[in-house]
Amino acid sequence: MTLQTLQQTTSFLQEKGFLNPEIGIVLGTGLGQLVNHILIEQEINYSDIPNFPFSTVEFHSGKLIFGTLEGKKVIVMQGRFHLYEGYSLQEVTFPIRILKALGIQKLFISNAAGAINLNFKKGELMLIEDHINLQGSSPLAFATVSDFGERFTDMSEPYNLNLRNQAISIAEKNNIILHKGVYTAVVGPQLETKAEYRMLKIIGTDAVGMSTVPEVIVANHLQLPVLAISVLTDECNPNDLKPVNIAEIIALAGQAEPKMIALFKELIKE
Repeated sequence: MTLQTLQQTTSFLQEKGFLNPEIGIVLGTGLGQLVNHILIEQEINYSDIPNFPFSTVEFHSGKLIFGTLEGKKVIVMQGRFHLYEGYSLQEVTFPIRILKALGIQKLFISNAAGAINLNFKKGELMLIEDHINLQGSSPLAFATVSDFGERFTDMSEPYNLNLRNQAISIAEKNNIILHKGVYTAVVGPQLETKAEYRMLKIIGTDAVGMSTVPEVIVANHLQLPVLAISVLTDECNPNDLKPVNIAEIIALAGQAEPKMIALFKELIKE
């Protein structure tokens, strides 16, 4: 990644009409329905965007969408990139840098995650308050990172406190269960073993997934306020572990998604 590739992609999207967005939104696994609420002005496949990776995951559609939601200009990533697809962390987070270069002032991230905290049930939401990075590297670990921002990025409050407080207040008003907790990012794509679930619990994990953390690190690198919500799609009890059914996880994400959409829409309106 160079400043030149960043500029080339940004200019391309501006020429396509991706102008003056206020909010960027990343939609996670099984979480594509938010786009039905957007007055869409432009949409483009990732494969048509210069320097963009393209999603290799069958349930990630791979589109960048620009339009109006609750009176605000938004850019939505319908489908994201993962380390497990063979991309580098710089490639995984390149779109976040593009969203910031296009002008977004806030970033909302969603993901599907497994509940390690067994007080949390599948179909519920978790507001991410903090995270643990078990992906083995950092999206900031490259030679020319200082060209893009401060190399030693502060992570004392990676998830914006004001946005979190707003989300908690909206959830209370709308009777939405919104747990608060720590998200741990692993590489994947294999699911965890019983022993790994036990380890995750010991180190303080409330929910586990394979995304989000690289994007949040880069948002902090860019001094971009970020909020992230996990839709809990399975309960990871090592003492009663059943084989995972990915189709069921996608279906559960879809069922829980309206609550996340309601939260995001109210936040955008406020």
